[in-house]
Amino acid sequence: MFVLLRLHHIFVVSLSSHPMASDELAVTLDPKGPVRATPLGVIKAIWNELSGGIGPWGAFRPVFSTMLAMIPFLYLGQHFNRQHKKGAWWFILQLPLILTIVLWPLIYIWSIIDSWWVSNGIVSRGSAR
Repeated sequence: MFVLLRLHHIFVVSLSSHPMASDELAVTLDPKGPVRATPLGVIKAIWNELSGGIGPWGAFRPVFSTMLAMIPFLYLGQHFNRQHKKGAWWFILQLPLILTIVLWPLIYIWSIIDSWWVSNGIVSRGSAR
């Protein structure tokens, strides 16, 4: 049995026959009602959903980092993510690997994946603040 009490814009629903039982649910309603949507507000809401609420650069940063990492031999994705030591070591490591046709593509592909992961981590730490 539901008992509904109205106390000045606060509705209290009791799930038992006793009006003040412990299994109550209080719902507060805004007396003004819903705000009318504007075209700019709709565009802003869509943009926040597309960019994950972190803005255009935060949404595009991993893509840009991956595009830089796809430039062969330079490991620019690591430098873009401010991991200069890793980029320099991978550049030095590739010199003997260039002599082997099999191992160089592995480190090249791994650098692209690593650039994407690190850039996503930077964005997620930035959006958590």
